[in-house]
Amino acid sequence: MGTNGNVASPRWRVALGWIAVAISTLLAAFWAFWGSIENFHEGWYFSSFWRNLALMLVQYLSPMLIIIVLSVVAIRWRWLAIPVFGAVVIGLTFLFRRPNFASVVTIEAPLLLLGGFYRFGYPVPRRWAMRCVIGLPLITALACGAYPAWRVAHRVDDGYYGARRIEGNGVSLVWAPEGPGWPSHYASWWSAAHNCADLTADGRSLAAQPQNIWRLPTAEEAVRSLVYRGQNAGGVWNQANHAAHYRVMPDKDSPLWNVHSQVIYWWTGTENGPDKAYRIAYNGYISLLPKQGWGDYWSYRCVREPDRMKPQEVH
Repeated sequence: MGTNGNVASPRWRVALGWIAVAISTLLAAFWAFWGSIENFHEGWYFSSFWRNLALMLVQYLSPMLIIIVLSVVAIRWRWLAIPVFGAVVIGLTFLFRRPNFASVVTIEAPLLLLGGFYRFGYPVPRRWAMRCVIGLPLITALACGAYPAWRVAHRVDDGYYGARRIEGNGVSLVWAPEGPGWPSHYASWWSAAHNCADLTADGRSLAAQPQNIWRLPTAEEAVRSLVYRGQNAGGVWNQANHAAHYRVMPDKDSPLWNVHSQVIYWWTGTENGPDKAYRIAYNGYISLLPKQGWGDYWSYRCVREPDRMKPQEVH
């Protein structure tokens, strides 16, 4: 009998057990890294702290938590290793409905193999195995999420979502008010371009025929207009290599963005061929992507020249 109630085991079984612990720890740490960063990049937009916390745990940190729980169960009760990992594989099979070769090779089969490692391995001493699979991923999540969380906590929201005349960095544009010219839901590039063309002068509704008052901002206009804590971020668009550079990294702040909207990407009017256009994120990252886009995080905000806007319509 070894320490902590562990039975002395052959070295190959101890090695097999610690290989399982190492794999679980690395997987959980990876998902901790990804989840903590993505949570504060595209998540954490509700007004309620508790809704944000629930979203973080369910959508972004659940892979890490599932791996930790499975590993703890497998370390504590080895005979349950294959059944619990097998149950997860069955659940994923129903989730994917029709598992393809890639999912079988990269997810299902490795999980079953990991369950086998835990079943026939002995990661002793168990207390250190537990500390690895629980502690290291949690430390990773805290370390990687600390700075993004600080940025989110200090975002500027002035609560005004009407038309805005925004000037600076060589650009002066009126940005559409919340509504069909600034929606909070998914839109393809074609839908965004058509809606901007059909938007009425006040930006509140869509006309039956194109008005051609509003349009999508160009990539350069969007880059030069992005803000950090309500002030221009000093963006510069390099046309030669299609890249953006900033004096300070922009954020999801007023007056451009709604901090409580799920949308974090906007289409620009700069195209590259018939099927691709540039999309810009609130943090300034710009990329060339298919015009259909995907997901509720993609939308747009129309702009127009300021000399077309009546002074009383501008906040």
